Amino acid sequence: MNPADEILDIVDENDRVIGRSPRGEAYAEGLRHRCVFIQARDAEGRLFVHRRTPVKLVFPSLYDMFVGGVVGAGESYDTAALREAEEELGVSGLPAPEFLFKFLYDNGAGQSWWSAVFEVRCELPVSPQVEEVAWHDFLPEKEIERRLTEWEWVPDGLAAYERLKAYRAAR
Repeated sequence: MNPADEILDIVDENDRVIGRSPRGEAYAEGLRHRCVFIQARDAEGRLFVHRRTPVKLVFPSLYDMFVGGVVGAGESYDTAALREAEEELGVSGLPAPEFLFKFLYDNGAGQSWWSAVFEVRCELPVSPQVEEVAWHDFLPEKEIERRLTEWEWVPDGLAAYERLKAYRAAR
């Protein structure tokens, strides 16, 4: 199926479902939907980082420190997190990602989605989808911090990363 044809739940500012729409239409019309962000760490605690392919519907060719994607119509955040993590990492048998928090991403220019942030340990050899991932590696967090000003990152991932750092600092 073409990703633009995937059916999504459309939600209001309180994350209540108010309708359904194909993904391409939701993006084009700026309809609020749901997404999951999963921070994947390897056995050494390094973070999975990747550059998106140029054919992605949103933020093509940008770097991201999360795997994830849209939540399908009728799908739970938890189910979507495991599905997306396994799909993008190219593995099966991951433990269920741990839910951390949720926030409303809104760039003020028509892109808005409820974003559930998770974390998961991936000790399996990864084989990311070539349709989704142009480059990948597991990097120490200090390396990611150094690259924040050097690489062009997906803006929603940066928002999630900043919130995740604040979340961890408050614990």
